[in-house]
Amino acid sequence: MTKEKNKVLLKVENVGLLKNDKWLVKDVSLEIKRGEIVTLIGPNGSGKSTTAKIALGIHKKIEGKVQKFTDKIGYVPQKISIDWTLPIRVIDFMLLTEKLTNDQINASLNLTGVDHLKNKNLSNLSGGEFQRVLIARAIAKKPDLLVLDEPVQGVDFKGEVALYELIKKISEELSCGILLISHDLHVVMSATDFVVCLNGHVCCSGTPQVVAKNEQYLQLFGDRASKVLSLYEHKHDHTHAQDGTIKRTNN
Repeated sequence: MTKEKNKVLLKVENVGLLKNDKWLVKDVSLEIKRGEIVTLIGPNGSGKSTTAKIALGIHKKIEGKVQKFTDKIGYVPQKISIDWTLPIRVIDFMLLTEKLTNDQINASLNLTGVDHLKNKNLSNLSGGEFQRVLIARAIAKKPDLLVLDEPVQGVDFKGEVALYELIKKISEELSCGILLISHDLHVVMSATDFVVCLNGHVCCSGTPQVVAKNEQYLQLFGDRASKVLSLYEHKHDHTHAQDGTIKRTNN
């Protein structure tokens, strides 16, 4: 049975969370379809992780409605507590909270490019390698929906680009929907299908090209936003011929 492309996997309608008489987020709506990458962006404290946890059902006492149309969900949280003094190998870590077959472990580590590290201790991994292992553990059972909260933290710029390329590859190979949380505008905006910009509420949403030109987005991120806007304007107002000359388009 083939997985139905564009099927809605998650629908979040006007959700909010009130804590200590303060709204952490309010009136947030979004939906994620199979094969689609939806990215939450926003400054620190804007409610990105809170929104993801509402969507996952971790926060219970919420305003609004969450509808999940699949139970097969993988999750990589922003923070994970590990005692780095313990000699835990990658394969041990994969099996800590899940019952997985060797085939599942090998396939997921292979897809994330770290199958050669299976018997290496976690404490000896680089930041990028550890993030790939976290993602491998989350996709081992081939989820329909994958939630990634800041999956490139602790990784250099080159590693970030590689991880976003990997996330795109996972979306295509597993035909899953992905909810991605990131603060990194420049790279993530080019690797996503739909963007939701948060600042306690939805400031704006749409395709990366639409959001990059939105006034509220530009005000929220300032110079960083301008760089993303210039990237899209550069991409869309002309093309480069093989001889290096510039050909203007009508867009």
